Amino acid sequence: MNKDNTSKLWKMIQEAGDYLQNKLPDSSSHPKGRNSYAHVALCIKDKFGLSYKDINDNDFKKVEEYIVFLKNNPN
Repeated sequence: MNKDNTSKLWKMIQEAGDYLQNKLPDSSSHPKGRNSYAHVALCIKDKFGLSYKDINDNDFKKVEEYIVFLKNNPN
């Protein structure tokens, strides 16, 4: 992904992480609470098979839509 799109996605990930703060369900794997920023980044990596930085520019819109989905469906 080009530098401009990488920066845009990182900002969206941060905004989604801010939004999801204290909204993710409790997990026994995270007794001190879940990191919403890491959650968003990991979900992207799981869905697309790559770090957000390594995803093709042509998939930018798909990643953007997925971030919105994650905000609307905290899990």
